[in-house]
Amino acid sequence: MTTHHTAPGTPSVAGLLLAAGGGRRLGGRPKALLTHRGRPLVEHAVRALRAGGCARVHVVLGARADEVRARAALPDCVLVDNPDWERGMGTSLRAGLDSLAGTGARAVLVSLVDQPGIGPAAVARVLGAYVSPESLVSAAYDGVRGHPVLFGAAHWTRIAATATGDRGARTYLREHADRVVLVECGDVAEAYDIDTEADLAHLERAPRGSG
Repeated sequence: MTTHHTAPGTPSVAGLLLAAGGGRRLGGRPKALLTHRGRPLVEHAVRALRAGGCARVHVVLGARADEVRARAALPDCVLVDNPDWERGMGTSLRAGLDSLAGTGARAVLVSLVDQPGIGPAAVARVLGAYVSPESLVSAAYDGVRGHPVLFGAAHWTRIAATATGDRGARTYLREHADRVVLVECGDVAEAYDIDTEADLAHLERAPRGSG
């Protein structure tokens, strides 16, 4: 089920937040609901996309989706349920790309809910490298590809076809490495993940470039 709220306009580049994970290594706590500065982590991730320049934001939910809807303030977002979230991030990427059909978006900027060290500055840099529906852009950290990533609409069908398990678009990006524009973001963001109990210490830190 996809819940549509009113989104302001139909921008050329939509934001897509993958927030379906169940937090298996966190004792089954969904990452979207982890507390970050008093609010669910998913709210901060959406705020980073909006402040970075994405007017339309789609959020893919999975683990305890009803609870995320009840607890998180996500106004003007398109909320997309992924019933297959347990099969890996690739299913969420496919669900998110499917939800963009008919929106008029010419590209999508994809971010992950469990990377609070990536704020609006990194989003804005990657967004600023968009040229056309043929664009492939990725943030880089000391030259290593990371998130967020931007996919022009011309690539969506082929990305969806290769998005399996937890690989997401990794295979597609590797096969098209010569076409990917890398945008260095290591000076404005930190690309750590919240995967384990030890990683929870990151949640009270302000991300670089957060404004």
